[in-house]
Amino acid sequence: MAESKNQTPSITTIMSIPDGKILDFLTKRFVNDTPEEYVRQNIEKALVRQYKYPIDSCKPEVSIKVGSASKRVDVVVFEENKPHKQENAYILIEAKKAKTNPHGKKDGIEQLKAYMAACLNAKFGLWTNGDERYCIAKREKDGGFVYDEIPEIPSFGQTEAEIYRPERKNLQIATADNLLFAFRRCHNYIAGNAGMHKDDAFWELLKVIFSKIEDERSGTINFYVTPSELKDKSKASATKTRIQKLFQTRVVAKYPKIFNSDETRTIELSADVLAYVVSQLQGYSLLASPVDVKGIAYEEIVGSNLRGDRGEFFTPRNACRMAVEMLDPQADQRVIDPACGTGGFLITAMNHALKALREQEATLWNDPDNPTSYEIEELYRKRAEYLSTCVHGMDLNPALVRAAKMNMVMNNDGAGGLFRENSLANPHTWEPESAAAVQLGSFDLIFTNPPFGANILIDDVNILSQYELAAVWDAAENGKLSIRKDKNGEVVLQTNQPPEILFIERCVQLLKPGTGKMAMVIPNGILNNPSLEYVRSWLLTNAQLIAVVDMQRDLFQPKNDTQTSMVLIRRFSKEEKALAESGNIDYPVFMAVAEKIGHDKRGATIYKRDAEGNEILSDVNNQEEAIDPVTGKTVVYSAGTKDRVVDDEMPDIVTAFKKWQEEVL
Repeated sequence: MAESKNQTPSITTIMSIPDGKILDFLTKRFVNDTPEEYVRQNIEKALVRQYKYPIDSCKPEVSIKVGSASKRVDVVVFEENKPHKQENAYILIEAKKAKTNPHGKKDGIEQLKAYMAACLNAKFGLWTNGDERYCIAKREKDGGFVYDEIPEIPSFGQTEAEIYRPERKNLQIATADNLLFAFRRCHNYIAGNAGMHKDDAFWELLKVIFSKIEDERSGTINFYVTPSELKDKSKASATKTRIQKLFQTRVVAKYPKIFNSDETRTIELSADVLAYVVSQLQGYSLLASPVDVKGIAYEEIVGSNLRGDRGEFFTPRNACRMAVEMLDPQADQRVIDPACGTGGFLITAMNHALKALREQEATLWNDPDNPTSYEIEELYRKRAEYLSTCVHGMDLNPALVRAAKMNMVMNNDGAGGLFRENSLANPHTWEPESAAAVQLGSFDLIFTNPPFGANILIDDVNILSQYELAAVWDAAENGKLSIRKDKNGEVVLQTNQPPEILFIERCVQLLKPGTGKMAMVIPNGILNNPSLEYVRSWLLTNAQLIAVVDMQRDLFQPKNDTQTSMVLIRRFSKEEKALAESGNIDYPVFMAVAEKIGHDKRGATIYKRDAEGNEILSDVNNQEEAIDPVTGKTVVYSAGTKDRVVDDEMPDIVTAFKKWQEEVL
């Protein structure tokens, strides 16, 4: 289980970055900010944080002699405790900008091989442009050298043999964008070499990812490919046999509702394509890698295949974190997202609650750093109970539900509580399992970003008739709003209604009266459009308005520019509702504006700048933790570094909200 220990980085020192420069991870010197440098910086971070090489054994821009010429290798890993000389080079790395041809004569793999030949003691090489990646081992043969493609370069202290059959202890925890690169490589390779449409390639990749996760949970690691299987198509059949067995015996058997048809129960990739995909993933630990690293990588491939056809836009993870931290879910609280999409809100809330559960359990242990086997067993029993009973989600889109279940499995599970249903439909029309798990008035917390837009209006009278907000409302002489009724006393319904309005009422219905709380992304038109006064009136007579955070317009860019707010409410009890209807209730409301959200309208990250407009660098302590599933111990696997600071005010809003709660409430 991976969790973020410090969601808000602690900043100790600040310096400005000259325009067009970034700080090199290894040397701490400024270098030009180029597409090639972006790829190299990810590799540099991976060498230290993933592969565990001592930082003083790694050096960028190393000058070597190739014949009579002097060449520069992008990064060299030297033998430990030896001078940084050409004869001590162990791994050579060439990092190129995106779309560089790996088979080009000037900048391709042959260039790397020439450099390896000139460094007589170099054993391994890595060539990458981010989207493509080749690992090479150099062998002596007949007085010269031959070069074999291998699945991975070794980690610090790892033998070459251990690469081919990874042990759990050697699996790497993904850092920076390296897992994103790996997922993208796999998806592009499948689409380009398996003769599949993009969306079919996506689902096949998810089958392989599922197999990888389940393999990590088993006793023996079977998710691997050998060099001969990777090199020889005829031998790659052994890879397919091994992974297919893993998929069918562990994945399909465990998740029959996700893989519920003939085409989903078999990996359809050819043996050689599957061997490549396995080679790109086998070195990682998907279970232990940080939630955000996995989330960015996963949503990259999900988003390019599934998003946006029915007003669905994934909520940025910083906005998810803000809402979750403001409502602070605990492991004894039932949570739901009735428009869960791929599960971003649920995963954030789930991991927040699991972290709180572990901290609570640790206070009961005799030694918090060394729990006994019984204490670990009790922790995991409570985790399993929480995941199976307290985490729920619904979505109308079956592809999104399936993707959400896979996302949940990759992030501590809880997939059993997700259902393909129309949340706005009458609960009596839901499947029995869904209706039993998701009952009105039974949830402690809701986090949701429902679909919105004029192109997906709800006009089914069977749905509209459930909601007061689907009725026509009139203003009386005293100024109060009331529902219009015809001469027979029947409620007059509007002909249609946008789903975001109906979701407000459905979510309030789902909350426990008196205690249930919700964080919802709401278009600002609902909050300020004069024609929608009846929506605001209904909401204020049914719930306490806790907080409104006006979000910057680019929150959902580059896909959608709707102005939205994060609205937090608590459902009134029956007695409180009566007071609200009579106008005899008063309370404070937290208000904030998030002017800076960490990205621009193109989706590019925005960093903080100094008074002269230069980006700033800070010593950022943003550690990540992994909880070993066997020992239960917490292991810190990445430490602070000097880095740019994302210009995001949402963590500050959380801090201000908590202070406001202490002072006002």
